[in-house]
Amino acid sequence: MSAIRILSRAVLAFTLTLPLASCGTSAQAPKPKPNQAASKAKSSPSAKPAAAKRSNLPWGASAPSSILPGDVLIADSHNNRILLVTPQHKVVWQYPAPGQKTSIRDDDDVFFSPNFGEIITNEEGDQTLAIIDFKTRKIVWTYGHAGVAGSAPGYLNTPDDAFLYSTPQGQVVTVADIKNQRILFIDRTTHKIIQQYGQTGVYRVNPPTTYGAPNGDFPAPNGGMLVTQIGGNDAILLNKQGKMQYTVHFPNYFSYPSDANFTPSGNIICAFYTDPGAVVLMSPQGKVLWQYHVTSGPGALNHPSLAVQLPNGLVMLNDDYNDRVIVIDPKTNAIVWQYGHTGVPGTAAGYLDIPDGMDLLPNGVVPGATGNAIGGHLWSYPGNGY
Repeated sequence: MSAIRILSRAVLAFTLTLPLASCGTSAQAPKPKPNQAASKAKSSPSAKPAAAKRSNLPWGASAPSSILPGDVLIADSHNNRILLVTPQHKVVWQYPAPGQKTSIRDDDDVFFSPNFGEIITNEEGDQTLAIIDFKTRKIVWTYGHAGVAGSAPGYLNTPDDAFLYSTPQGQVVTVADIKNQRILFIDRTTHKIIQQYGQTGVYRVNPPTTYGAPNGDFPAPNGGMLVTQIGGNDAILLNKQGKMQYTVHFPNYFSYPSDANFTPSGNIICAFYTDPGAVVLMSPQGKVLWQYHVTSGPGALNHPSLAVQLPNGLVMLNDDYNDRVIVIDPKTNAIVWQYGHTGVPGTAAGYLDIPDGMDLLPNGVVPGATGNAIGGHLWSYPGNGY
């Protein structure tokens, strides 16, 4: 979530009051982050898609990694750009291309399409969604009205976590429309809302009828969805028909849950967008299996907004206001990989400015290649079209 969202994601002030703090460990408000929409990326030159898959290697990398089982796609939100970074910290692709003007603003999250040929991003502070063709770097689809929040058809109000699915009826986009208190299903072809969870504008923690600031809508097994509620401090598993299966309540000593999602082993991991921030891993039965809550020093988090567990058990997260993406070993709680300079925003190679989202490009997958199969994502399940 962007700096704009330090206010906008304190959704509906009459219901939520969240502590904000600066980058680091002091108790001041987060440092202001200027809009850098016109800044020019200075990362390494981008590479063109390869013609064939490279078995067991991250795309663009020369060697495998014991830490990262693929490249990392990063939403560098306040630089208004998207980076694809190898485990060796090399930028092998970026949007916009070096020297080109960006057409996105506040790219809050980024996820690959089902066959890794496109990237979908929700521009939360700009009230829009966009799909980018990986090969051409062209925006091929949009939804919403730039800079204008609303609830009528075609409008959004603080959109979060947009995903693209392939279904027998065509491609569908889902998005958590936070301040409109709803989850939308949008037909890509017609731009029409074909399904909705929650009641527009009704803030009430009473799922599945109404929701309290839903900010996560991650894919779940059997065509389901894992919904995160800021107001409920919980995550709700819905089945394919939108019926509640269970609710996991997060520890009450944490607040502002962000983007809960399933791990490869079927547990639930969630970041907490506070300073100092935290990450918790819980079983579907509500048992805390692991937590990370360092309150000072280089390991302290500052408004992390997404944490995922990799297939090797390590935890990757974007530590937004520390301007870094990191990997933590849960066995030691040590940071074992980092991209970005802690608390130092920038546009040069190796720097980020509020990285607000990420995705994994698995080893052996060539993004944009013809013939890529659907699946292979962290949240791909049989038959879910992702």
